[in-house]
Amino acid sequence: MSLNFQRKVYTVSQLGAEIRDMLERKFTDIWVEGEISNFKASTAGHLYFTLKDDKSQLPAVCFRMAARLLRFRPENGKTFRARGRITTYDARGEYQLIVEVLEPVGLGALQLAFDQLKEKLEKEGLFRKERKRPMPAHPRRIGIVTSPKSAALRDILTVLKRRHNTVNVLIFPCEVQGTGASLQVMEGIDFLSQHTDVDVIVVARGGGSMEDLWPFNEERVARAMVRSQKPIISAVGHEVDYTISDFVADLRAATPSAAAEIVSQSKLELVRRVEECENRLKSAMRFRLSTLRHFLASKVGSRGFAVAEAQLKRLAQRVDDLGFRLEQFGRGGFIRNREHRLEVCAHKLESSMQRRVRGAHEAFAQIAHKLDALSPLAVLERGYAVCLTPDGKVVRDAQSVELDAPVKVRVHRGTLHAKVTGKEG
Repeated sequence: MSLNFQRKVYTVSQLGAEIRDMLERKFTDIWVEGEISNFKASTAGHLYFTLKDDKSQLPAVCFRMAARLLRFRPENGKTFRARGRITTYDARGEYQLIVEVLEPVGLGALQLAFDQLKEKLEKEGLFRKERKRPMPAHPRRIGIVTSPKSAALRDILTVLKRRHNTVNVLIFPCEVQGTGASLQVMEGIDFLSQHTDVDVIVVARGGGSMEDLWPFNEERVARAMVRSQKPIISAVGHEVDYTISDFVADLRAATPSAAAEIVSQSKLELVRRVEECENRLKSAMRFRLSTLRHFLASKVGSRGFAVAEAQLKRLAQRVDDLGFRLEQFGRGGFIRNREHRLEVCAHKLESSMQRRVRGAHEAFAQIAHKLDALSPLAVLERGYAVCLTPDGKVVRDAQSVELDAPVKVRVHRGTLHAKVTGKEG
C-alpha cells in the first residue's frame, strides 16, 4: 500500500511574505522598551537603531515623517520606550520594529530635548559672558516680541508708564505658545533687529508648564537671539522657570515686569541722581573757593604781595600811557592819510575832466567839418543859386512855376526877387 501526499514547497520570498503578514496581523500596535545602540541617521532623515536588553535585541527604524516629530535626538546607551508595529525586512530576512513614537524612560522627552540643546549650544560658546552685550543706559525705543493679548505685555506697559512714560515702545505681535510659535518669535527678533531703530529687544511671555514655554527652547529662537544686532532681554515665565532663551540672551529677567524695570530707569531716580551730582559739584566748588580765599588772605599782608601789587599798578599805568600815545598817534596819522588821499583824488579828477573836454572838442570839430561839407551854403559859395517860391519851397521843375509868377533866388550872399518871364525844358 503506497501513500500519496502533496508536498508544499515555499520559495524564500513566499515564506518571508507569509511571516511578514503573520507578524503584522499579530503585532500591529505595541510598546517595546530597551536600550538604544548602533544609532545612525540617513541623509534622507530616517533613523536606524537597535533596541536591546541583557538577553536579546530588536532592529528598529523610525522613518522621516515620524522622526520629524521628535523633539530630541536618540542617543546610544539610553533607555527608551518605542511604540510601533512589527514587520520584516525581506532583504535581510529579519524582523524589525517600525517606530511611530519614541519616549525616553525616566526622563521626559521635553527635558531630554532641553538638555541636549543646552549642551550643544554651551559647547559652541553661546552662553559665555564675554559674548553678552551690555544694556543701553537710557534706551529711547524698546522693541517687544510677545502676544498682544498677553498679561506679560500689560505688565511691561504698566511698569514703563509708571517709571518713564516718555520711552517709545514698538511691539511685534506673535504667538508665544503652540505649533509655529517659535517661528513667529524668531521672525519678530529678526525684524526688530534688522529693520527698526530700537535700542533693546525684550522677548516676553508669562509663566506656564514646560510644554507651554517650549517655543523659547527651540534652537531657531536661540539662533535669532545670537545673530541679533540689538541687545536681547529674555523675560519668559516666572522666576523659577528657565528656558534656552534665558541662557542665550544678553540678559535674563525673572519676570516681564522685571524686564521693564531694567530697561527703564525711573524718572524720579534720574532726577535724584542729577540733583546729587549737582550738589556734589556745588560742594566741590565751595571748598575750592574757600581754599583759594584762605590762601589769598594769608598772602595779602606779606611783603611779596605788596611788591607785586605795586608792580601791577605801575604796569597798569604804563599800559594806559602807551594807550593814550597810540591814540594820539593814530588820530594824527589818520588825518594825514585822509588829506593825502583827498589830494590824489582831486588830481585824478582834474586830469579826467581835461581829457573829457579835449575829447569833446575834437568830436565837435569833426562833426562841424562834416556839416560844413554837406551844407548847401558851401555850394552857393561856388556860384550856384537856389530858386524858391514866395513861401520858401525849392523849385525843382520849371513847369511847376507859372509865367509872371514871383520867385526868390538865393545866392551866396543875399536873395534876389524876380519874376518868371519865360520857361525852357
